[in-house]
Amino acid sequence: MTRGIPVGLSTSSVYPGGVAETFALAKQLGYDGVEVMVLRDPDSQDERRLRELSDEHEQPVLSIHAPTLLLTQGVWGNDPWDKVDRATELAHDVGANVVVLHPPFRWQRSYAEHFVGAIAERERLDGMRLAVENMFPWRARSKKRERTMQAYLPGWDPLEHDYRSVTLDLSHTATAGMDADAALAMADELGDRLAHLHLADGTASFMDEHLVPGQGEQPCADVLQMLGARGFDGAVVVEVNTRKMSAVGRRTALADSLSFARAHLATGEGSRGPRPVTDAPEEG
Repeated sequence: MTRGIPVGLSTSSVYPGGVAETFALAKQLGYDGVEVMVLRDPDSQDERRLRELSDEHEQPVLSIHAPTLLLTQGVWGNDPWDKVDRATELAHDVGANVVVLHPPFRWQRSYAEHFVGAIAERERLDGMRLAVENMFPWRARSKKRERTMQAYLPGWDPLEHDYRSVTLDLSHTATAGMDADAALAMADELGDRLAHLHLADGTASFMDEHLVPGQGEQPCADVLQMLGARGFDGAVVVEVNTRKMSAVGRRTALADSLSFARAHLATGEGSRGPRPVTDAPEEG
């Protein structure tokens, strides 16, 4: 990872392909590493297998995505804190420094009750960055009106909560109904709390689209340039939906996403300016 800010590939970007296919594609396309989303796929849960794939393809595991999604409710049992702790242990075992997780669902009241404080305490004691992802209200439209439901507790917006580490997902900002200005403002306001970026695009659709960056309405280029100029110390991970694409289409989409990320990060890095010159000590 000599290019500055690493750009990784999420295993979810290759779904329904598996973990091994993700590592192989990441190597072939020139990515800097892989984010492993823990699913039912045994490879996503197996420290030894992940190390083998990492070594074989020279792709470090940058991050582990804990199984805290709606579709992974049964993975690693039903205790959400156990999922977080097991994901943290797996991250340590494979050399990752970030665990991505979603906030609790509203029906997980006991889990949500002390969520912010418990995450902070785990980070303090363990040292792993537990980067809580921005989510969105669930929206539906009937013939007469639009309805929204607050599906997450303590809430979907990380700006309203005292998380030390946050994952910003630019498909989720779109699904939340945020325009480009609002999404860019969120990235800026997060400041040093922004630990990790899920790079994807979206429109005003109610669906969580995870489009290739540049194909939607979110400020993907602006956020990348901001991070480049800021000297971001986290990773950018491409998390796009390719499940209905052909093998050639998927490869093209992932290659284009990587090129987009690198180009705009470099633009930001180029605008950072020279480092300030400090005064030399006087000779005694």
